[in-house]
Amino acid sequence: QVRLVESGGGSVEAGGSLRLSCELREYDFSTACVAFFRRAPTKEREGVAVIHIGTGTTHYADSVNGRFTISQDGDKMAALLQMDSLKSEDTAFYQCAARAIVGSQCGLRTRFEHWGQGTQVSVSS
Repeated sequence: QVRLVESGGGSVEAGGSLRLSCELREYDFSTACVAFFRRAPTKEREGVAVIHIGTGTTHYADSVNGRFTISQDGDKMAALLQMDSLKSEDTAFYQCAARAIVGSQCGLRTRFEHWGQGTQVSVSS
């Protein structure tokens, strides 16, 4: 049974760092397109970063480009989101999502099929 298991998140002061992990269980890791989304209160869901595991291609939302880094951990079959220089506006509920797809079709607008349980990130100013 395909599952995405998230860990990480928590509370930090502005300027600090956090790392999210999204472990893909029972998944064809090499073809996975994995993204992290977030939703803040009163705002629409926003895709912040995506990676295609097979090609290594990444894309970022303008709001996080240069501060967030998405990568993969092949040993743990996980995608990682390193969040640095956090701002109060990064406070949101973060979820990872995945879909088995070719690299050229992997992006923040991909229609994802599987979702993690989510984790809260809170940044205090």
